Amino acid sequence: MTNLPLSHITVLDLTIARAGPTAVRLLADWGANVIRIEPPAGKDTSGGSVTGLANGPDNQNLHRNKRGLAIDLKSSAGQALFHQLVAKADVVAENFRSEVKTRLGCAYEDLKTINPRIILASISGFGQDGPYGKRAGVDQIIQGTSGLMSITGEPGQGPMRVGIAISDTSAGMFLGQGILLALIHRDKTGEGQWVHTSLLEAMLSKIDFQGARYTMSGEVAEQQGNFHPTQVPMGVFNSADGQVNLAASTGKMWVNFCQALDAKALLNKPEYQRGGDRVTHRDQLNIDVNLVTRGFTTADLVERLNAVGVPCGPIYTIGEAFEDPQAQHLQMTRSAPHPELGDISLVRSPINLSACPVPQSFHHAGPAVGEHSTEILLELGFSAGEIEALMAAKAIG
Repeated sequence: MTNLPLSHITVLDLTIARAGPTAVRLLADWGANVIRIEPPAGKDTSGGSVTGLANGPDNQNLHRNKRGLAIDLKSSAGQALFHQLVAKADVVAENFRSEVKTRLGCAYEDLKTINPRIILASISGFGQDGPYGKRAGVDQIIQGTSGLMSITGEPGQGPMRVGIAISDTSAGMFLGQGILLALIHRDKTGEGQWVHTSLLEAMLSKIDFQGARYTMSGEVAEQQGNFHPTQVPMGVFNSADGQVNLAASTGKMWVNFCQALDAKALLNKPEYQRGGDRVTHRDQLNIDVNLVTRGFTTADLVERLNAVGVPCGPIYTIGEAFEDPQAQHLQMTRSAPHPELGDISLVRSPINLSACPVPQSFHHAGPAVGEHSTEILLELGFSAGEIEALMAAKAIG
């Protein structure tokens, strides 16, 4: 789709697992010509996909809008072909260990001699070097190492993982941002560069104000369960038929909350008059708020409180979230054609650009291994005979 902002960019995607593909997906969704390079069927995949079945929801959602080219990078012919592609590409994305990068000829020093404008985008568990540089780092390990699990869950019940692969997806989003920054830099200088991040760097950044509380004052945040660590009252409260999230942490919100739910006793209580007092008495305040909210249904609380500027919302299942009227209005899904599954529904990019509307469909679902090998090489100027020779040499599949 030539009207999208990255339609002039070609990306060679060598990534597996989730973090790297998340970064490349950002580029693919906004028009980049993404060529997903995998070993031919039957070849060693150095770990292979860890995201489930090829036609399953995970792989399809990660690799939509990409095309598949199968290259055996362990063969000399395969490496030579890859370097020919590098000469015409803008970005190479990978998540290999440093020694594997060197062995496969895709370290930055190798690539920039072929194409000085190339941007190498690398992602790892713990960073490209350092004491843990050679460790494998998957999402759950990083959730623990970053401190995230120590502040997640109910107090006194031990550490708890976050329910999504937040380390992977955060690192992927940061790498995607880094690639875009490198492209802007190249537009100014004509030079490519090596962009890299890691799951650990991403999560130490995402800890955000909890991290700053430690770096500035040495304060180590602890678990607060479903309640905000500093804002009061903000958290999960019971309703007559379930639970709600609500936030009445400012003075104005607190007054509006009490008035909307006819809780004049709370409004007049001396220890709740000032914000600092409400923080000091947060445990009792949360109990008192809960006694009020459980007298109303979830729907009633959502309606009454939002009407007076107090944020309040239901706690949905995944299915309920996608079926909610606002999610439906936002049209967060798009169809993608798949040669075996037909049209499948996937989650679109959350970015909205006024000059480049989100496409109404994905141009392709996740590719099978080597699904577009011949098509891609023909587009890049290889002759039918050259492609046949590469096939015969088993350099491609």
